[in-house]
Amino acid sequence: MSTLVPQRLLAATGKWLGACALAGLMAGAQAATPLKFTLDWRFEGPAAPFLLAAQKGYFAEEGLDVSIDAGNGSAGAVTRVATGAYDIGFADFNALIEYGANNPQTPIKAVYMVYNNTPAAVFALKSSGIATPADLKGKTLAAPVFDAGRKAWPAFARHNGLAVDDVTWQSVDPAIRETLLARGQVDAITGFYFTSLLNLQARGVKPEDIVSLQYPQYGVELYGNAIIASDKLLQEKPELVKGFLRAFNKALLETLRDPESAVAHVIKQDPLAKADLELSRLKLALEANVVTDEVREIGLGAVQDERLQRAIEEAVGAYGLQQAPAAASLFDAAYLPATADRRLP
Repeated sequence: MSTLVPQRLLAATGKWLGACALAGLMAGAQAATPLKFTLDWRFEGPAAPFLLAAQKGYFAEEGLDVSIDAGNGSAGAVTRVATGAYDIGFADFNALIEYGANNPQTPIKAVYMVYNNTPAAVFALKSSGIATPADLKGKTLAAPVFDAGRKAWPAFARHNGLAVDDVTWQSVDPAIRETLLARGQVDAITGFYFTSLLNLQARGVKPEDIVSLQYPQYGVELYGNAIIASDKLLQEKPELVKGFLRAFNKALLETLRDPESAVAHVIKQDPLAKADLELSRLKLALEANVVTDEVREIGLGAVQDERLQRAIEEAVGAYGLQQAPAAASLFDAAYLPATADRRLP
């Protein structure tokens, strides 16, 4: 009798503990809020912080079950969020300005400025004789019609003493843009700095033979890519957005400290990607567009109000928009982590 009671108690206790554990797991599963996130482009090096946050459980720690999909351009990413197909996304802030000007009835805001300046750049070969913006006059440039650098060309031209029609544009598919330049079939191209530079090298062009005119270095104050969300999501589930940004911010800081480890999460997502190539792409993006003097001053994710207004006006002029959306309708810093948590490592 004395031996049976402890055994029964032990068995009962074991069942109770098992039931509690199962209930805890079920509760945890129920607590995770599904969230659909869209990138602006493919799974490449710069996507590392997002993939790191997902694969290392940083989103899960915030009670989020985040699915990450590749994109086909910033305009597409904005549309995905605007239509409700995705909850949150990553897109060029200038595409957001354009959307806001044309669709004021469907407000979308940026909540974390990842690229503190635009990655847009003009690329040419040294053999072309192009070394400065002035040398582009009379030349033929190739780019997709939706390319950020092509759309912002009027701003680049204005800052550098060129007329908008001083160049001729050739519309091309993104897949052949760098090939055309490498073969000398066009004088120059526009593209994201960390994309076109490496694509040209992959096509056999030596680094010393490449001329790059990065828009931020030639007077253009446009911001770059940001995390965006619909007003509906921001109003109805603000804590969800704050949790997403805390997880991403943690992952971005980790990426800045150790890009070599961070890029492994890109390769895990896309085993066919080349680790060395994507590491170079990631480092270029971090160095040219994430770590800037402004970010050193105000922290990751934030913007300077006066520059933001200038950037909006510059985008409106460059894109030929009929109206300038109010800055408050385009960027909201209320969801950012504390400034102390956004300081560069």
